[in-house]
Amino acid sequence: MAIVAFEPAKFIDRYQEFECTSLDLLQSYFSEAGMYCDNTDNSPVRDIAQRTYFLWLLTAHIATLTGKNGTQPVPVGRVNEVKEGSVSASMDYFKLTPGTGPWFQQTQYGAAYWQASSAYRGFKYKIRQTIPW
Repeated sequence: MAIVAFEPAKFIDRYQEFECTSLDLLQSYFSEAGMYCDNTDNSPVRDIAQRTYFLWLLTAHIATLTGKNGTQPVPVGRVNEVKEGSVSASMDYFKLTPGTGPWFQQTQYGAAYWQASSAYRGFKYKIRQTIPW
């Protein structure tokens, strides 16, 4: 089994919106992504191509949340008021715990990861049937 090494050129080729983000910062986000998707020999995601995809989605998610894709940081919370004249919006902020469904749902990348990784969440158990002899 192997671990996924971050390849910035391939990542930026896939996610061109991050081409202006420093490579050191992207590497940092990739390392942080490993906290949400195990990138060790013990990872439940055995397929390296799939794990690479998951880690890239998480890297893009974290970069987007911090506004490092050339945009402003993503507003967090539920929109509770919008004004049209002189444009403003206010948000109800609910503390979102990193690694939870609502935290992932804040960006398109996080939502894609949450959906794609659903098979790896939850309990797995084996029913052992004894056969009487």
